[in-house]
Amino acid sequence: MPGKPDFYALLGVSRRATPEEIKRAYFEAAQRLHPDKNKAPGETEFFLEVQQACETLSDPKRRAAYDATLPEEPETPAGPLRLRVDFSRPSLVKVDEPQLLYVLMDVAPAETSSTTAVVTPLNVCLVVDRSTSMQGEKLDVVKATTIQLIRMLQAQDILGVVAFSDRADVLIPCGYQSDRSRLEARVQMLNHGGGTEIFQGLSVGFEEVRRNADPRRINHIILLTDGHTYGDEADCLALADEAAKQNIGISGFGIGKDWNDTFLDALTSRTGGSSAYVSRPQEIQRLLIEKFTTLGRVFAEEVQLDFKTAPGVDLNYVFRLQPETGPLPLESPIPLGPILQDVSLTVLFEFAVQPSVLETKDLQILDGVLKTRIPSLPLPVPPVRVLWSRRVTRKAVPEPPPPTIVQAMSRLSLYRIQERAHAAASAGDYAKASRHLQALASHLLAQGEQGLAHTALLEAENILRTQAFSEEGKKEIKYGTRALCLPSKT
Repeated sequence: MPGKPDFYALLGVSRRATPEEIKRAYFEAAQRLHPDKNKAPGETEFFLEVQQACETLSDPKRRAAYDATLPEEPETPAGPLRLRVDFSRPSLVKVDEPQLLYVLMDVAPAETSSTTAVVTPLNVCLVVDRSTSMQGEKLDVVKATTIQLIRMLQAQDILGVVAFSDRADVLIPCGYQSDRSRLEARVQMLNHGGGTEIFQGLSVGFEEVRRNADPRRINHIILLTDGHTYGDEADCLALADEAAKQNIGISGFGIGKDWNDTFLDALTSRTGGSSAYVSRPQEIQRLLIEKFTTLGRVFAEEVQLDFKTAPGVDLNYVFRLQPETGPLPLESPIPLGPILQDVSLTVLFEFAVQPSVLETKDLQILDGVLKTRIPSLPLPVPPVRVLWSRRVTRKAVPEPPPPTIVQAMSRLSLYRIQERAHAAASAGDYAKASRHLQALASHLLAQGEQGLAHTALLEAENILRTQAFSEEGKKEIKYGTRALCLPSKT
C-alpha cells in the first residue's frame, strides 16, 4: 500500500468510532483476512496492517497521537461510491405544528471506480416449497427454471437447492457444480407432498450458504413458497436477523394467493432483500431468472445506514425505490439493500419535525454513517458520513421541491394510498378503506393502468360487503402499485 495507511479506512470505521466499534471491525476483518484462511497475494500484508490499525486505535494515547497527524476529514470523502442527497424543502419554518421533511438519497458506484465491470461470483441457495399445494404446473415450472439456472452458472459460482414441506432435504449441496446433467436429474426427481413449514427449509438453506460464505461472493438465499407457514414465524424472523449479521441476504417469491405477504416482507427486509408476487405459475421462470441475473450484477451489498435522529425529529417512513422496491425498517441500522453495477440504490425518507425543536438557526435532522461491502475489493470500504440538517426560518422560502423529490413522491403516491386503505381496514373503518381504493382506482385510470384500476374498484366493493380484502386482490394491488414505483424504462 503506497504512502501512509489510513487506519480508519483499513478497519472500515469512521473517525468517530467507539472502542467497541473498532474491536468489532477488527474482528470482522480478521475473520476475512487471517493468513490461515486466505492465501491470496497481498492479503497477509493487509492483515498485518489491520492488526497495527487496531492496536493503535484501541489505545487512547496512541490514537490521539495518530489523529493529530491526519488531515482534516473531508465532508464528502473520495471512494468507490457516489452519494447524492436531495431535500423536499430548503428550510424549516417556525410554526406551531409538526412539519414533514422528505429526503431522497441516491448511492451509486463512483464514475472513476474500476470495479464496476467486475463479475462477482455467487453463493446462492434456492429454498423451494414442495408441499402438496405446489403440485402440478407450479412445481413443474420451478423444476424447469432450476435446471435453466444450473445451465446459466459460471465456473466460479456456487449453487445449492433445498426442498421443504414439513421437513427439508438438501437436493443439491451448495458447491461448484461440474456434473450438471446429474444435478438436472436430481431436480427432475423432486416430488410434492406434506405441509408448509418455512423454517424447516430456511434453516437448512441458511446452513448451506453459511458453509461457503465468503465476503468476495454474493451470499444469498432465494425462497419460493405458495403457502402460509404456521407457528414458526418468530423462528424465521430470528434466523433472518442472524443471516443479516452474517451478511447473507434473503429474497422471497410468493406464488399464487395463499401466502402471507406481511410475513414475507418482514422476513426479507431484515437482510435488505425483497419479496415478489408471482400471480401465475408461468411467471416463475421470468422472475426467478431476473433475480438470479440481478444478483450477478451486484456492485456493493450489505449497504446499511447506522444513524441517530435529533430529539424532536421522528423517522416516519423509509421506502426503497430502486433497484428493487419495498418498505424498509425504521430502526437503526437500516439494511438498505444492494447497489447494482448499472442501477443506483435510491431510498426516500420521511421525517416529522416537532415545533418544539425549531429554536435554533440550523436543525440537525440525522447523523450517521453509510456502511457497505464491495466483494471485489480486498479491504473494507470506509464508511461515508451522513449528516443531514436544515436551516430554520421565520417565513417559508418560496422554492419548489427538486424534480427528483417530486418524481419520487409521485411514483410512491399510489402505493401509499393502498397502504392507507389497509390501515383503515385494519382499524375496522371499511368505508374509509373503500374510499381510498376508489381514489386509487381513479389515479390508476389516469395513468392508463386499467387492469389494476379494475381490481381496486372490485376490492372497494368487496371490502364493504365482506369487511376484508380478498387475498388475490390484496396482493395484486400491493405489488402492482409497488412495481409502479420503479422508474419507467425509456
